[in-house]
Amino acid sequence: MRLHTHTWGEGDRVALLIHGIMADHRTWRKVGPALAERGYRVIAVDLRGHGASGRGEYSTDLFVDDLVETLPAEAELAIGHSLGGLALSLAVERLRPARAIYSDPAWNVNSEQEVVGPEVFVQLKSASREMVAGFNPRWEAEDVDIELATLRLWDENTALGLAPMFGADMAPAKAVVPSLVQFADGSFLYDATEAARLEARGFEVRTVKGAGHTIHRDDFEGFMASLDGWI
Repeated sequence: MRLHTHTWGEGDRVALLIHGIMADHRTWRKVGPALAERGYRVIAVDLRGHGASGRGEYSTDLFVDDLVETLPAEAELAIGHSLGGLALSLAVERLRPARAIYSDPAWNVNSEQEVVGPEVFVQLKSASREMVAGFNPRWEAEDVDIELATLRLWDENTALGLAPMFGADMAPAKAVVPSLVQFADGSFLYDATEAARLEARGFEVRTVKGAGHTIHRDDFEGFMASLDGWI
């Protein structure tokens, strides 16, 4: 399907932003304008089942096809967070951005922790303000407000449709385009072994110290500094 998009800036240098599960383009409220100030026309999508985009069936393949249907090919830059990072990595051969940045992408769980299942995300549909703020103590109040608003719009069936990816190893075999993987220091998705594996596959790997999974909301300045040389 054609996805809803939001644009900051103008011009020929295009940057693409792809959010994670339960969010929408508003998660990039600081990143979009910051890239626009650097001369990009920034296009952020709402994935299917999220924000103002349509509802329907849900699968990894459908998320990927939607991106290819909606976004321009050969952008200068593409950034995907979590589920958005997974979808970008699966669409990258068709979208062919000049550079790809994967921010704590949902490729696998490579740790001794119990594998998270889709039902955990479904339960978050009814999260309270206190719960969202408690899970994300470094977020600004506006980000908590946005998260509550996006949860109200989010179709929790997206998580159930993505069940096959939970616990699976979805890490790319190679970096198709010049690619940076940005880890959160407090990530529940990665460890040092995974970082070394990705480096061996041609990815540059950087860690934002002290940040949780949603790096751009936990530590915006650290997020942007981590992208030095890539944006």
